[in-house]
Amino acid sequence: MTKFRPCIDLHAGSVKQIVGGTLSTTSDSSLKTNFTSELPASYYASLYKQHNLSGAHVIMLGPGNEDAAREALKAWPAGMQVGGGITEENAARWVEAGAEKVIITSYLFPNSTFSLPRLEAVLRALGNDKNKLVIDLSCRRKDNRWFVATNKWQTVTDFELNQDSISLLQPHCSEFLIHAADVEGLQRGIDHELVTALASWCSIPVTYAGGGRSIEDLELVKRLSHGKVDLTIGSALDIFGGSAVKFEDCVKWNQAQE
Repeated sequence: MTKFRPCIDLHAGSVKQIVGGTLSTTSDSSLKTNFTSELPASYYASLYKQHNLSGAHVIMLGPGNEDAAREALKAWPAGMQVGGGITEENAARWVEAGAEKVIITSYLFPNSTFSLPRLEAVLRALGNDKNKLVIDLSCRRKDNRWFVATNKWQTVTDFELNQDSISLLQPHCSEFLIHAADVEGLQRGIDHELVTALASWCSIPVTYAGGGRSIEDLELVKRLSHGKVDLTIGSALDIFGGSAVKFEDCVKWNQAQE
């Protein structure tokens, strides 16, 4: 059944909510930030633990976030997922640091092309335990289709999200995380078509993020996906400086689904 999934987005060591499409691999001059928290990542991790909001993802947007991510994982060992710069070299270390699962994206797409050998190498590093792995297929629209976007969502790969690509990947992981990068952080509403498609394509858990702006969006995602897709709400949340969605209401939503 559809549930609210919380997040901790880290940029330059701080918890932030960013307009996803403005992230850059070369400069922060174009970066648009909706919110920068004065509280550490561990505060949010403890808050999620207090309310048993499992499946939260901690995303490191660029360098300088490792210490903050470790603090969050220490606050709730084996309670959250971590992503951003995950490779076969460090995946196991993040699990040892307290991650329930690691989230991998860009490493799977060298030269903007999907690499099955890299995916298999990450799995070997995790002891071939796919339950420790989440594949992030964050994407952008092109020609009314969706293609995976890597490197802070700036590089659009040739890997299209469709039934075939999902069927290829889902035997190798425990769930998917999909940021709709074109609407991420804009609070203008979710991508209805993408949510509906994900529900049709995926037979393992999938979390959608991007554009969530009201508690009613949880009901909308539930209806569009027949309860198969979870929703992350970020910038609209009051705990991230938003005014449209109360964190307390999201907690109550999850409790009602149980």
